[in-house]
Amino acid sequence: MPYWINILAACISFAAASLSGLALIPMLRKMHFGATIYEKGPAWHKGKNGTPLMGGFMFIIGTVLACSICYGIYSTVNSGSAIPDRTGLYKLLAGLGFALLNGVIGFLDDYIKGVKKQNLGLRAKQKMVMQFILSAAFLYVLYILGDHSTAIRLPFVGELDLKLFYYPIMILYLIFLTNAVNLTDGVDGLCGTVTVVFAACFLSIFSSMGMHEYSIFASALAGGCMGFLVWNLNPAKIFMGDTGSMFLGGSVCAMGFITHEHLLLALLAIVYICEALSVVLQVISFKTTGKRIFKMSPIHHHFEMCGFSEYKIVITFSLFGLLGGVLANIIYMS
Repeated sequence: MPYWINILAACISFAAASLSGLALIPMLRKMHFGATIYEKGPAWHKGKNGTPLMGGFMFIIGTVLACSICYGIYSTVNSGSAIPDRTGLYKLLAGLGFALLNGVIGFLDDYIKGVKKQNLGLRAKQKMVMQFILSAAFLYVLYILGDHSTAIRLPFVGELDLKLFYYPIMILYLIFLTNAVNLTDGVDGLCGTVTVVFAACFLSIFSSMGMHEYSIFASALAGGCMGFLVWNLNPAKIFMGDTGSMFLGGSVCAMGFITHEHLLLALLAIVYICEALSVVLQVISFKTTGKRIFKMSPIHHHFEMCGFSEYKIVITFSLFGLLGGVLANIIYMS
């Protein structure tokens, strides 16, 4: 596939996301649809109270629009084949559908926060049930599309067949990673920037695999997040909300599972996973010993409490994510 299609996808998504902020931010302010800052958060975050939520619609619109246009161009360029293979399109639709439905769960969460002015949103059990059903459905769709393997690839070792244990383990993996991305959204520009790095690193793998439909998806996602960052870098004029972070979580999972490279996905998503593990370790430590490992979790708040500026956290975490992405690419190519 010509590289200019990937560039075009990123540009369309960037333009759509950044320009949509001109209308979306005033509309959300007029509706008084703002964030209510968690009382136990850093004290200086109180100044962000009332910042509009649901900015995730910016990169959702950009990603879907860019994928639609650029897949159309890609299919036209490759229209010479006698029997067009639609498998790639179906897999793209499955991934986008999984991301969008996760975004719907996030939207319900944001709606409760925006209307009731409560930071907690959906109850944990409600969200978990919806994510479980959605994750199981996604794996079923991948099975229908031909992914019947229950083995995971161990780099430099071989494959490990999990057999019937594969599906329950992968459902938990999907739920964990989706929520890990959600937890990363706590500092202006952090989740968006880390996702740009993630998508760019995965773009290289998709190109090597010949998965052109997903290289369009990765390019569009990166461009959309960059367009959103125009409005979200510190001081943020809008937050992505759970609408955005859950969509990003679904996108991250879709990209990893569509390649069936579960361990490489963990390396590419190292920042998200560290964020989630910091919460798990904090809870376990406090409940068992009464002591906290971090000053505050997720771990980006720990760095805030240690004096890191929000810009410094974004740069540091993004570079850490880039390191994981480069290592994943090296392992895949070897």
